[in-house]
Amino acid sequence: MGRIASLVLATIADLAIAALLIGVSGFLFGSGPESAHEGPAFMAAYMAAIIACVVAPTTGFILNAASKHHVAQVIAWLPAAVAFVVLAVPAL
Repeated sequence: MGRIASLVLATIADLAIAALLIGVSGFLFGSGPESAHEGPAFMAAYMAAIIACVVAPTTGFILNAASKHHVAQVIAWLPAAVAFVVLAVPAL
């Protein structure tokens, strides 16, 4: 698979993760009875994760254009890798 195709797949995966995070945010920060009523520190970390899912593929494409192909791949796939690690951690 080519470098650009891998970056496009990373972009799709990262944007899908961002969409999922936005979709379930109401269950964490909403005011309804099903909400977890999380605090502002968790909300800041949650927003940082969403921003990272958008910034990482953009940075990957910029680094790929600057001929730093391996670093571009690592950065672009980083949010997906972190998502897999977070899913592997058992719930408390």
